[in-house]
Amino acid sequence: MRILHTMLRVTQLQRSIDFYTQVLGMKLLRQSDNPEYQYTLAFVGFGDEREGAVLELTYNYGVEQYELGTAFGHIALEVDDIYQACAEIKARGGVVSREPGPVKGGTTEIAFVRDPDNYAIELIQKKANYQAL
Repeated sequence: MRILHTMLRVTQLQRSIDFYTQVLGMKLLRQSDNPEYQYTLAFVGFGDEREGAVLELTYNYGVEQYELGTAFGHIALEVDDIYQACAEIKARGGVVSREPGPVKGGTTEIAFVRDPDNYAIELIQKKANYQAL
């Protein structure tokens, strides 16, 4: 088994596609519209879906707001240089909601970004000697 994708409901599809592609540097992998059932799907990611997990952005026609709830936490992305990544995100119009720095009680450097629908995206500084849990 492997993780295929994570689905996020979005209120303005093109705005979300622009954020994930232009601000975070993902690629639009595929998009499909289903007028009969009133939704459009867009899949974005850093690479081929056959190689790794991607995000499914789901736009339900006419829905202008969602409640994010308290169960969902965030999406995590590894970055080579967290300070440079945050500077580039800001330059592209993105919102850094927590500046880069060590996680509380640890040494791992993290930052947080918010997407147009206010979903949290954690940026984690890549470590030279990464060890899986």
